[in-house]
Amino acid sequence: MKKFEVVFIPGPGMGHLASTVEMAKLLVARDARLSVTVLAIKLPHDAQTAHHIQTLSAAFEGNSVRFIVLPELIFPSDGNSSSSSSFLVEKLYESYKPHVRQAVTNLIGSINLVGFVIDMFCTTMSDVAKEFGVPCYLFYTSSAGFLAFSFHIQEFYEQNKNIEELLQNPDGELANPPSFINPVPRTAIPGFFFDKDMSVWFHDNTRKFRTEIQGILINTFVEMESHMMKWMSNGSSKIPNLYAIGPILQCNPSVNDGLEALKWLDEQPVDSVVFLCFGSRGSFDKDQVAEIARGLERSGVRFLWALRQPSPEGAMDVPNDYADINEALPEGFLERTRSVGRVIGWAPQAEILAHPATGGFVSHCGWNSTLESLWHGVPMAAWPLYAEQQFNAFEMVAELGLAVAVCLDYRKDLGREGLRVVSCEEIECGIRTLMDEGNEIRKKVKEKSEESRRSMRDGGSSFVSLGRFIDDVLANAPEGNH
Repeated sequence: MKKFEVVFIPGPGMGHLASTVEMAKLLVARDARLSVTVLAIKLPHDAQTAHHIQTLSAAFEGNSVRFIVLPELIFPSDGNSSSSSSFLVEKLYESYKPHVRQAVTNLIGSINLVGFVIDMFCTTMSDVAKEFGVPCYLFYTSSAGFLAFSFHIQEFYEQNKNIEELLQNPDGELANPPSFINPVPRTAIPGFFFDKDMSVWFHDNTRKFRTEIQGILINTFVEMESHMMKWMSNGSSKIPNLYAIGPILQCNPSVNDGLEALKWLDEQPVDSVVFLCFGSRGSFDKDQVAEIARGLERSGVRFLWALRQPSPEGAMDVPNDYADINEALPEGFLERTRSVGRVIGWAPQAEILAHPATGGFVSHCGWNSTLESLWHGVPMAAWPLYAEQQFNAFEMVAELGLAVAVCLDYRKDLGREGLRVVSCEEIECGIRTLMDEGNEIRKKVKEKSEESRRSMRDGGSSFVSLGRFIDDVLANAPEGNH
């Protein structure tokens, strides 16, 4: 008997791909009538994601989740090196449309297609779903808070208000979205909102959430972001059906590269180690690395630090491990901290956060990492770098009281002129606050961890929400075929 097929189109990049795949696994495990085809997009120069796609394809062979790797296209350009990010993003997804159309056409006849689930940045693919006569859903890999703020700001854009002027006013109505308790500071607003071309593309993309999308799956759970979910679900905002189905976590398999770090953690006391990790694209220059090293040494706290080498200026490659970690660190640092710490390269983040010895997490506040931290009950110190991470940090620290701050105004996405060196004193203070056993945040994070796990169990809020989504998807199947 043919199953009911849902076509997933994740965005390129590890964060989007990994959480999309976990969501696909969750869907087919929940209902045996469903199967998923993932159409994977690879970016040039991203060997890490390409390897991950290859590994996933092999792991799911013969399963209810299958992978079709789309042809690797040259990253689009108009021949102008100063092309805006919005132009590149738009052209990238447009250039993949024929390949998506062909891949789905090849499947028709052997599947019962009931819907598309697309990444938050590729709304243009809703056109392809229309061609096949099926509804298009969105998988939103950021927070409900950021989605609510995006809808809030897009409403002003639709009213032809001067967004740039509104953004400059720290006390204006734009900074006071109805879905938030606290005003959103200018420093929490992502840099792309201040880029005219990029912001126009972003607002148009958000508008399509309302007009082209049948429902939005969000990687969150209601108990965490209840205020934001309530505002978006009140009916007056013309927002499609929302399904809070998280936390959907990246389950990294055990990898030999991380075994040494895990063995070292086995020898440390419970909750004694602070883990520093800044995502697959997180890296710092030598001056900042020196301040982190000094801050760690001054704090006296046990540490595990995932340190990556930055890509050359202007290169699209993700950071790599250092051939010799000593070249990045202050002289004698490794020797002086040998008894309390380890500096490593790539880290098996999920496994480290799950380890009993890990008592704190200094993070870039990517949404996947934030959810992993909460799931494992490990309190977080926020040090955002780019994209919407400053917003996530503000939400976690100020709005929800679930994290402490190292610094909230560090911005890698504005280039060298937007960077400052975070001092060793700030880093030391953030780490000491994070690791303080009496910190109330530790208790709140443990409670939120329990709530996150309950939400995914039978009868929990996310469990029920996913069931509602499955019912809605199967309603698209031909009558009598359910």
